[in-house]
Amino acid sequence: MAKVNHTPLFRIVKRGRGPIKWYLGIVVRAIAIISALVVSGVVIMFLTKENPIEIYASMINGVFGSPRRIWNLLQGMAILLCVALAVTPAFKMRFWNIGAEGQVLVGGLATVMVMMFLGEHLPLWLLLIVMVAASIIAGMIWAVIPAIFKALWNTNETLFTLMMNYVAIQLVSYFLKVFVKDGSGVLTPMPEYGFPIIGGQAYLLNIIVVAVITIIVYIYLKYSKHGYEISVVGESENTAKYVGINVKKVIIRTLMVSGAICGIAGLLLVGGTNHTINADTAGGRGFTAIMVSWLGKFNPIFMVFTTFLIVFLQKGSQQVSTDFRLPSAISDIVTGIILLFIIGCEFFLQYKIVMRNSGKEND
Repeated sequence: MAKVNHTPLFRIVKRGRGPIKWYLGIVVRAIAIISALVVSGVVIMFLTKENPIEIYASMINGVFGSPRRIWNLLQGMAILLCVALAVTPAFKMRFWNIGAEGQVLVGGLATVMVMMFLGEHLPLWLLLIVMVAASIIAGMIWAVIPAIFKALWNTNETLFTLMMNYVAIQLVSYFLKVFVKDGSGVLTPMPEYGFPIIGGQAYLLNIIVVAVITIIVYIYLKYSKHGYEISVVGESENTAKYVGINVKKVIIRTLMVSGAICGIAGLLLVGGTNHTINADTAGGRGFTAIMVSWLGKFNPIFMVFTTFLIVFLQKGSQQVSTDFRLPSAISDIVTGIILLFIIGCEFFLQYKIVMRNSGKEND
C-alpha cells in the first residue's frame, strides 16, 4: 500500500552553513530598503495626495540641508550610539537589559547635581572630572542592582530593569520638584558648567567621546578575555561553567560596564548638550538603542550604520511634518514601514524556504 508523503509544500529552515555571503547580505538589505521606499510612497500618495519624491527630498534636506542640520545628525547619532554600545555587552551575554533609559537618566541626574551644588566651588577642570566620575558611578549602581539579583537569585532581568526605569523617572521628577524653587519643575540650563566648546562646534566633544568609546567597546568585545567570557556565557551558561568561567561574576561585571557607558550617555546629554535635565531627557533612546544593537548584530562598527539609519529617519520625518504641514503620524508611518522592511529582511538572511519535491513519494 502506497504511503502518502505528508511533508508540507514548503517549510522554513535555518541556513545550515551560517549566514549568507556578505555581498548577498548587502543586496538583500538594499532590496528591502528600495521596497520600503516604494511602499511608503504608495502610502503617502494614498493618505496625503503628496508627491512621494518631494517627501523624500524633504527628508534628505532635513538631514543634510545645512551645516547645522549635519551637526545635529552627528550629535543625535553620537548619543544614540553611546546608549546602544552600553546595552550591547549585556545583550551579547543574553542579559536583556531594558533599563538603559533609567541608567542614562540617573547618570544625567548625578551630572546635574554636581553642576548645581559644586559648580560655584570647583574650577572647571576639576568639576568636569567630578561630573564624569559621578555619572559613571550612578549608571553602574543602577545597572548592577538587577545584575546582582539575577546572578544570586535568578530574577527576571527584563522586568527588573524595566521597573528601574520608572524609579529613575520619579527620582528626576522629585529632584526637580524639591530643588527648582519657583515651582515650575523646569531647571534653568547651566551652560557655564558644561563641556567646553572645541573647534567652534558645541557637539564636537560629544562625537569624539562616543567615537573613542565605540573603538574601545569593539576591542573589548572582540579581543579581550572579558569579551570572550561574555560570548561563552551568551551561548550557554552550562558550557561557561564547564570551562571554569564564573558566570555570576561575568553577569555583574558586564552590567557594571553597561551601566558605566549609560552613565556617560547621561553625562553627554546633560553636560554636553542640554545643560539641564527633565524626566524626558533620555527621550526613549534606551529602547531605540535595543533595535540599533540588534540590527548591528552586536557589532559596534555595524551599529554606526544602523544608528545613522535610525537618526536619519527621525530627523527627516520631522522635516517632512514641518514642510508639508502633515501630522507627525504620517512621518512615523513612513519610518515604521522602512524599519519593518529592514527588520523583516533579516529573516531571509538567517532562514530559507525549502519547497517539497513533489516527485518523491515513499512506497
